[in-house]
Amino acid sequence: MRKVALAASGAAVLLGALDAYVVVGVLTDMVRDLGIAVNELEQATPIVTGYLLGYVAGMPLLGQLSDRLGRRFVLQVSLLGFLVGSVITALAADVPLLVLGRVVQGLAGGALLPVTMALVADLWEERRRSAALGTVGAAQELGSVLGTLYGIAVASLFNAMPLFEAWEPQSWRWIFWVNIPLAIIAMVVVQRTVPNTRREVRIDVVGGVLLAAALSLLVVALYNPTPAESVLPSWGWPTLIAAFVVLGGFFFWERRSAVRLMDPDGVQWRPFWAVLGVSLAAGAALMVTLVDVELFAQTVLRRDSASAATLLARFLIALPVGAVLGGFLASRLGDRWVSFGGLAMASVSYVFIAQWPADVSGLVLTRDLAIAGFGLGLVIAPLSGAVLRVVPPVRHGVASAFVVVARMTGMLVGVAALSAWGLHRFRELTAGLNTPLPFGVEPAEFQRQMAEYQRGLTEALLTEYHEIFLITAVICALGALGSVLLPGKSQQTESVSGNLRSTK
Repeated sequence: MRKVALAASGAAVLLGALDAYVVVGVLTDMVRDLGIAVNELEQATPIVTGYLLGYVAGMPLLGQLSDRLGRRFVLQVSLLGFLVGSVITALAADVPLLVLGRVVQGLAGGALLPVTMALVADLWEERRRSAALGTVGAAQELGSVLGTLYGIAVASLFNAMPLFEAWEPQSWRWIFWVNIPLAIIAMVVVQRTVPNTRREVRIDVVGGVLLAAALSLLVVALYNPTPAESVLPSWGWPTLIAAFVVLGGFFFWERRSAVRLMDPDGVQWRPFWAVLGVSLAAGAALMVTLVDVELFAQTVLRRDSASAATLLARFLIALPVGAVLGGFLASRLGDRWVSFGGLAMASVSYVFIAQWPADVSGLVLTRDLAIAGFGLGLVIAPLSGAVLRVVPPVRHGVASAFVVVARMTGMLVGVAALSAWGLHRFRELTAGLNTPLPFGVEPAEFQRQMAEYQRGLTEALLTEYHEIFLITAVICALGALGSVLLPGKSQQTESVSGNLRSTK
């Protein structure tokens, strides 16, 4: 029965992870359906960041809350919240309501991973726990790999059905309607198989609220509805300062509080922080690639959604290949150097991507995206393994969740910050371009003006993307340097009388 419980909970984790990435492939369809102009894509940024914000903000606190209220109860509430968020998103007629639905989805989806990992700790004895934790982690990673393609596949499937032809401009909505039966099935199986164990524990509500508030303020500070004027909005700097003040308050509270989101006893903090930092860098690079390669394909290469997804598939296929090989190499070479090599490889590939011309060949696209995906894939297993080696076994579940939180935070901040910069640069570069009008000019002159205008737009887009990918290369290089602080091959941890001992 416990295997069925793990399968149901793992499927819920996969569903939540899929929806973190599911909008990437259909984002242009969504903004077109909602009436957002292609040169006002800044309005669509919260559609992506809203889910990520809810996901990372709720994960630590809700995982801890399941200790007190019971695993089954929190899983059921989370699945119900995910269902409600999916309905709101599917029915949304404007961006604010759509973003609200995505935040509700993310908040509910973020609880699924730590609760499932805690459930594993409840049902499996310590010596057999690693395989079960690995299964849950694999479900989370599979969502990151398949999410974009899953969204495109569902939308395309309903497009191909004659019965739904009238819905073609809104085909993206089916992605969220499909969540409803899936969530209901998961709720039924969870109810029948997951025990509702409870414990009398204290919950770090203050720490969870402070962390969620800091992340929320950070996202608000980076969202700029008028990128033509500046990189940050008028409220940007004050809100950014407030975010860091609240984050400082969170760390101060965690040092002084008797109840913490992460108990420090037995944790090797230097490699633990290194794991989180590298995970953050990898997450930022991953999300920037998912969003900006898709946009590059549609705005510069003039490809439709399906063709753009085919281009992105080069990256997405290489990612799991790297992940599998990364696990194999880490067991022989150690987490440190596999992670270093993967991020160094990714950094070089983004330097190449930052040089793509408007007529870039398919061979170059395949080479650069495959190298980037393979390099980032190599990092997944070493980070998952390293964090388990620097914390006591009793905290494996929450530590693994923190790695996911770090990666999602990197995705959240990375896409928000680089989108703010990129959109500002695009508005800055196109400020002198005037849209030609076919009135009062000869057709030939109008065609010449339009061709010049299109050439100016393409050059501005290329500059924007080149700068974004160069920044991404720097982020990966910093992540590679951080990998040097990961535990080496000979380092292992043992739990002795409840304390952690490290040997080299």
